[in-house]
This record gives sequence, C-alpha cells and structure tokens, in this order.
Amino acid sequence: MSANSSESEVERFLPCCASDLASAKLTVVVGDTHFSEERMLLVQSCDYFQALYRSGMKECLQKEIHLKSLRARGFLITMAVLRGETPILDADDIVEAIECAAFLQVAVLTKHLIDLIDSDNCLLMYHTAATFGLMDLYHAAALFIRDMYAELEAEVRKTLPSELISYVESLIQCVLVAVGAHVTCGLDETVHAASRTVCYLDEAGNTWKVLTDLPLDASTSMAGVTVLDNKLYIIGGVRGSHKHVVDTCFCYSVENNSWSRIASPAQLRYNLGLVGVDGRLHAIGGECERTAMSSVEIYDIKSGKWSFADHLPRPVAGAACTKTMSRIFVCLWRPPETTEIYEYVSEKDKWVVVTTLIRHQSYGHCIVGHRGNLYVMRNGPSDDFLRCLMDCYNLSSGQWSSLPGHFANSRGSLFTAVVRGDSVFTVNRSMTLEYAINGKTWKPRRQMKGFPRSGSVWTFLLRLPGCFTQQ
Repeated sequence: MSANSSESEVERFLPCCASDLASAKLTVVVGDTHFSEERMLLVQSCDYFQALYRSGMKECLQKEIHLKSLRARGFLITMAVLRGETPILDADDIVEAIECAAFLQVAVLTKHLIDLIDSDNCLLMYHTAATFGLMDLYHAAALFIRDMYAELEAEVRKTLPSELISYVESLIQCVLVAVGAHVTCGLDETVHAASRTVCYLDEAGNTWKVLTDLPLDASTSMAGVTVLDNKLYIIGGVRGSHKHVVDTCFCYSVENNSWSRIASPAQLRYNLGLVGVDGRLHAIGGECERTAMSSVEIYDIKSGKWSFADHLPRPVAGAACTKTMSRIFVCLWRPPETTEIYEYVSEKDKWVVVTTLIRHQSYGHCIVGHRGNLYVMRNGPSDDFLRCLMDCYNLSSGQWSSLPGHFANSRGSLFTAVVRGDSVFTVNRSMTLEYAINGKTWKPRRQMKGFPRSGSVWTFLLRLPGCFTQQ
C-alpha cells in the first residue's frame, strides 16, 4: 500500500470493533524507549502493521505494541523516513535501519537505503541486507559493487564471503551507450541508414561497437532519449528542415534485442526533457510548431498510457533535467545569469522551486545528479566560453559551492555526462573521460576513445547481455 492511501483503504485492515482507532496514537515500545506514533502512518507504510491489523488478533485493540527484536535507533530512523525526512546514516545506523526495514517490511525505508549506497558503505549494505533478507537492497548493493568492481575488487575479496562474491560476479556491469542526432530516413537511403546506430563503449578494448540500428521511422534529432529499467526510449523528435514533429515513439529492449512502438504523448513535442523514474517516463516541456511549451506528460510503463501532470511554471525547450535519489529536477535558465532548479513532487503532482543560482554564462547548461548533490555545468562568460564552470548544490544543506578550476568543454563533452556508481563519464568526438566523484570534486580517472559521431550526442547506461560484450 502506498503512503498516500486513503483512511478508508487503511481501515479495511482493522477489525470492525477497532476501526474507530484507525487515526489514534499507538505507543510502540522498542527496548526501553516508548514512541507515540500515528497508527494510520504505521499501517499505511509497514507491511508488519498491515498484517497485524488484518489478522484480527487481540493486539489490534491494544494501545501499546512491544517490538522486542528491534533497537530504538533503527525505529527512530524508520519514523524519520516515513515522515519524509532523508537522514544521513553512519555504519551503525545502517545496520539498525536495515534490521528494522526487514522486520517491519518498510518499502520507503528500503528505497531510502538504496539511494544512500556509495563506495564507502556498499559492502556493509550488501552483507547486512543478505543477513536480514532485505532482497531489494541486497540486489541494488550488489549491482553498485559490480559497476564499481575495478575499484572495489580487492576489498570485496578481503571482506565478503564467497557466496556473496559469486553473486556480484554473476551480474552484468552497466556500459556506456551513445547515439547521435539522426532524422528519420526513407527505405532507399541506405548510406544514411547505415550510420543510424546506437553504440556502446567496450572499455576493455577501448573501442565503440554497434549495439543496434535505429528504426527507420525513429528520429533522435531534438528527441527525448532516456533509459528506464534497462530499456531505451525515444520520444518525439523532428524531421526535415521545417522541424516537423515525429509522431512515433520507440522502445528498445536489451533482453530481446528488438524495437517496439509505444504510444505517443497527447501533445506531440520535440526538444523536450525526458526522465524515467519509478516505472514512469516524464516528458518535460519542449516545442511544437516552433513554440515552447510548459506542459508535462507522464507515461506509465505498465498501463501504456500517457497523462498530463502539473505544468512547468513557464514554457521551456531543451531544459536540462536529471534524477537523483528517485527525485526529478529541471533547470529553467533565464539568460544571461539566472538558473532556477525545480523538483517534481509526484505525490503532490506539483513543481516546487528548490534553489536559484545567479551566474553569468555565455550559453548552454547541463545538470547531473549524484547522491545528494546536483552539479550544474555552464559555459563561462565572454572569453571563457570554451571552458566549463561547475557549481554544486547540496540537497541536504541547501548550500551552493563552486568546484575548483575549469573543465575543458571541447565540443560539449560535459553536456553529455552520465553517472555510474561513484564515477561520471563525459563524451565528445575526441575522448571519453571518466571522473571519480568525491564530494565536491571531480578527479579525472581515465581517458578512453571518443564517440566517432559529429553533432549532438545522447549518453546513457545499459546492462548488456554477454552476447554483446563478448563480441
């Protein structure tokens, strides 16, 4: 049951003689600590309490429940998360939070723990989740370790039991995938069609290889391109010099190595932002008939249907968007100096302003999310337009800071940044550069071959079966 379930939905779990207690306070005793909590919140958010009140046992009528197997700190963290807080956890906190999430079956706490996985805590998360059987966290931590295996392998082999090592090594690492800007083409344009490929970076061989051809009716020119649940989506785009909007949308399945068509948004659009989170695609702003729009549509993967969401505060085309910690952010830039960052709060279907950055810039900007930080890249003003300046916004503290130095931005490499684990990959025609993200610094880690295409490039991550990576 979701956190926004209605009171009537929750009351069906209560015995009829206790339904009047649905919104009352409940005392939860954990160790020597007494917590006075809203009964409704506990039933909405914890499978343990749902099952308890569905059972009709005598505990349903009690005003005090004892949880003897848990520790107070873990329950305190649980309640903080249920109230919408995002606490930062140390090692002891993590263990107690995992124990509580597993015992009470608190999905929102598990999701918060997944969002906190990093290079410092991933092994602890993985081992503890295995111990308590918190399988979603167990799998997420294992995937993180697999993606950072080159940096973590020595520590993994020193600290983890063999069965946990084997599971990590059985997983598929994310690879960097890129596609250039291509318009639709006719069946007779074989030369043009031959270049319309999606490629992935073979890091071991330091070379780009073809993953798949684009469908003939697909356009990546000014389209929305993103990955959700290991599937590639292409929404909208244009064809021809008059920018006629493409009305077909496509999904590429890695598992089946095949393309399929999906429904188009009610409002056809190009030059849009596209972000995928929690089983939904968010088509943000864009243009139609050369007019910028503020409308936003959401595509539900399961139902296959689009629906309109809250409009942006103003029309925008080509907006920089990102996601981090399962949250969606968009930059609304007002030349020459103001960047406003908005968050889409799905529970309220509302765009909320997060912060404002005042910086001079010459053109363009990009936003990248990593853990609790948003990194905004922009071309410097005047003579610095070829160098990229970067600012960091911390979501917890609400503070801005500037990253030291300048970042070379030849042919827009930083404007195609994508995060894998605690690394970020930037791509241009000359080189692919991996940075290690360490707090408020990006340090170059290694350089690889650039993507051999001119023009705009979209980059993203996919987990490719061995039939691709072993070519």
